[in-house]
Amino acid sequence: MGNNCKSIEINILDVERNIMNCIFCKIISGDIKTKIIQETLHSIAFLDAFPLTRGHTLVIPKKHHQKIQDMSMEENSDLFSLVHQILQKVDKLTGSTLVASHNGRDAGQEIPHVHIHLVPRSKTDSAGPIHSMFTSTLKLSDSETDEIYNKLK
Repeated sequence: MGNNCKSIEINILDVERNIMNCIFCKIISGDIKTKIIQETLHSIAFLDAFPLTRGHTLVIPKKHHQKIQDMSMEENSDLFSLVHQILQKVDKLTGSTLVASHNGRDAGQEIPHVHIHLVPRSKTDSAGPIHSMFTSTLKLSDSETDEIYNKLK
């Protein structure tokens, strides 16, 4: 039992260390200044400090969560409600906006704090569709597709 408690204590310390070092948590606490566009009870939207395009905006929960599914339903609803509100403004810049989230390290998440990118897009921005991120497509048999479908439904 003692080893389990020590393991839990180490995990709690790791979480606290991640939060203390999280650039987004520092923005929320005011330690790092940013251009805040809008704020709600649980979420905040601000201009990305390293924009891919003009108007690149991030929307994040105020509470530190690494993945979307770690958030409460209330926080999730608040976050995506703010995404919806800000998206209307960002989309007016070019008429098209990429809405993206890397949900976990293996998905490309560089900062382990949930964040939604709103990236204004245009024909000349040099980025492509989502399928251009991958070098090959996956070929699944009907039975493999059915198996995945049954796990997800």
